[in-house]
Amino acid sequence: MTVYKGRLEGKSARILEKIKEGLDRLNEKIDVMIEIQRHNRKESQTIPDVLDVMTLLSLPDHLRKTAVTLCRLGQATADEVAGQTKRARAVESGYLNQLVIMGYLKKERRGRKAYFYVEKEAEGNTWEKS
Repeated sequence: MTVYKGRLEGKSARILEKIKEGLDRLNEKIDVMIEIQRHNRKESQTIPDVLDVMTLLSLPDHLRKTAVTLCRLGQATADEVAGQTKRARAVESGYLNQLVIMGYLKKERRGRKAYFYVEKEAEGNTWEKS
């Protein structure tokens, strides 16, 4: 009887841990939404339509963190984004390039450095997916 009770308690603990992990992810997404709203209130400029709240929430967590950081910085190199996110420059460079390929960011080379930014006005809403 005690073996069965021990298994039941272990299974309940695992279920509760999964629920906690799900709630933590949800809280992170809500924090992103709150941060975006605060950012919009502090400055008259808004996050471009290409990176609206729903778009940000649809991104995987690792790309969302990079995108939100770049929105805060405005225009930055992978090294500058990495300084804010506390991740390696090479990792951020990969994430930024993924966002460029997905059409959410633009990339501009100046000498040896590549600057990433969110285009304020996109021609013809080219980011909309059909």
